[in-house]
Amino acid sequence: MKVDLEGKVALVTGAARGIGQAIADTLAANGARVVYADIDLQVVEAAAARSPGALARRMDVTDEAEVEAVIGGIVRECGRLDILVNNAGVNTLAHRVTIDQFPTAEWERILRVDLTGLFFASRAAAKPMLAQQSGRIINISSVLGLVPARLQCPFTAAKAGVVNLTKAMALELGSRGVLVNCVAPGSILTEGTRQLFYGGDGKFNDRVQALLAHIPLGRPGDPREVAYAALFLAAPESSYINGAVLTVDGGWLAGYIREF
Repeated sequence: MKVDLEGKVALVTGAARGIGQAIADTLAANGARVVYADIDLQVVEAAAARSPGALARRMDVTDEAEVEAVIGGIVRECGRLDILVNNAGVNTLAHRVTIDQFPTAEWERILRVDLTGLFFASRAAAKPMLAQQSGRIINISSVLGLVPARLQCPFTAAKAGVVNLTKAMALELGSRGVLVNCVAPGSILTEGTRQLFYGGDGKFNDRVQALLAHIPLGRPGDPREVAYAALFLAAPESSYINGAVLTVDGGWLAGYIREF
C-alpha cells in the first residue's frame, strides 16, 4: 500500500517495538518524516535508525511537561506536525483478577498511560495542527474498548475511553481541519504476544486455540496490518473520515463464530 506523505511530519508514540514500530516504519516508507518516540530511548533510537531521515525522542506520555517539551521541539525543528499516532500503551499480566481484588496502583498505572497519556499528547499536538488548520490524530484503542473482557477491567476501561475521546476530539477539531480517528486491533502477533501465547514455555500457550476460536480468519494479525490501517487514516485520500473506529481484528467483533 502506497500513499503520498511527502512533506508531512509524523510522531508515533510507543514506537520502539511492536505495533508502534510497524506504524512508524510504514509512515516513513510512504514519505513522511517520522519521529519515533518511546520511554526507552536506546531501543527507539535503534528502531528509528532503519528509516532515513527519521528522528528518535524519549517521551514518557505520562509526564505532561515532557510531552509538551518534545512536541514543541518537533515543531521548532521540523516546522510543523501533521500526524500524531497515539500508540503508547500498557496492560497487566500479573494482575489478571476480578475487580474486587484489583490493586489501585495498577489501575492508576494503566489509566495513566493508556488514556491520560493519550490526552496529554493529543492536547499538545492539537495546538500546532490547529494553527496549520490541518492534521491527523490517530488513536490506537483495542477491540476490548468495544467489547469488554473479563479480568482486564482497567485496560478495558481505558481503551473504551480512547474510543469516546476519539469521537469527542473529532467533534471539536474536525471543523478546524484536524481529523481524529481510531484503530481498534484484535489479537496481534507482536514479539510479546508471541512469547506469551506461542512460545513453548509461554504463560498462556494453553489458551491459544480458545483465543483463535473467536477469530473467523483463524489467526492473529501482523503488526503491519494495523500499520496499514493507520496509513489509510493518515492518507490525504481519507479526507472525509472523522470520528471513525476502524477494527483490525480478523472478524473478532463480527459475531459468534462458534455454533450453539
